[in-house]
Amino acid sequence: MRSLAFLCLFAFATSARAASPEQHYLDLRDRYIATFAKAKESDETIKQHDAALNELTGVLHGLVGPVTIKDITIKGLPAEGKSNVDTLFKGDIGFGHLDGLAFATEGDKQQAVVTTTSLLKHWLAEHRKDGMPQEIDAAFRSDRFYYQAIQDAAFAKYAELPITKPASASVAVAVLGVRGNGDLKGPPHEIDVVAIQGDKVYFLAATEAVKTAEIPACEKVWKRMMARKVPQDSMALEDQAMDAYTKCFAREAASQSWFAAAVKKAQSQMELLPLR
Repeated sequence: MRSLAFLCLFAFATSARAASPEQHYLDLRDRYIATFAKAKESDETIKQHDAALNELTGVLHGLVGPVTIKDITIKGLPAEGKSNVDTLFKGDIGFGHLDGLAFATEGDKQQAVVTTTSLLKHWLAEHRKDGMPQEIDAAFRSDRFYYQAIQDAAFAKYAELPITKPASASVAVAVLGVRGNGDLKGPPHEIDVVAIQGDKVYFLAATEAVKTAEIPACEKVWKRMMARKVPQDSMALEDQAMDAYTKCFAREAASQSWFAAAVKKAQSQMELLPLR
């Protein structure tokens, strides 16, 4: 009898876990991904895809809770968020964005995403093969997170900005970088901030947040790296030069005249989030 009772309890617990709100969302999302992987392109398929995203948005509203323009006080954001996952077709550019509610101004100049820690951890695990750090704090300090979480453009992290963590937040990180589909070398102007309060994760990106300038010492590093004869592959050579260049930028940024303004801007972005 005791063994039977244990088995019943175990079965109930397993069922409860499977029926958790996050798991319900993930199961629904994955079923739709599998469905559209087999679907032929047509107007009807597009309608079904849009309906699926709307359904996922509704589930996310239940998961994340009531988040509206009143919570994230940025002029120009829509009143309610939509799914940050904007495609369920595996072959589409931008497939695999961070699961959560997204709010964006026209042209994505400012974009906010709100999700849960459970969905974040699951998403990090899904991107393990892409080199995504699995620890949340490490992920927030990696350019891979800011590249893969939102939009369809690559992101190069140039420096971390030393903001003051809000008292109610368990994690708060701000980074300075460049986003684009082409050359990512140049004065960084995007500031992204991310914070966790309780089981909610808040992410805010501003593409034209601050004006900076080239750092002469880092320009020398770039030119020296690009002058090397190995590796012969031009893309590999540029990748190595870019890595050395951004590392130099991170070391030298704090001594630049524009750095204080960048930190102040990052702090003000953090204060826009509903951290109480």
